[in-house]
Amino acid sequence: MSERPAALDAWHRVAESRDPAGLDDLLDEACVFRSPAVHTPQEGKTLTTAYLSAALVVLGPSLTYRHEWWDDGSAVLEFTAELDGLTLHGIDMLRWGDDDRLTEFTVMVRPYKGLTALMERMLAELTAP
Repeated sequence: MSERPAALDAWHRVAESRDPAGLDDLLDEACVFRSPAVHTPQEGKTLTTAYLSAALVVLGPSLTYRHEWWDDGSAVLEFTAELDGLTLHGIDMLRWGDDDRLTEFTVMVRPYKGLTALMERMLAELTAP
């Protein structure tokens, strides 16, 4: 497999540090976030930053990437995380442009009970003052 793309390296640095400050340089202004819990895509850097920042708080302490696959402009990362005594299993699908800024970030999570717990915790984090 070829060398890991710069955009993917940058995401791993953000995820490992759990510091959302790195998102500012990583996300394209028009980045789109697709949540497993929200029907409509969340469009723009501001909304994507909010969702990813909340996820770093909620899942960050136990988030572990197990496998990853990539090509020149996209990647799929398989992860596990612990939440409220449940093991979540999911994937992050990332796409980036020629400037190595993320243009799309899609998350899928299972099982349903874990997704429900994640939705509750994410809502609390997103609506916290």
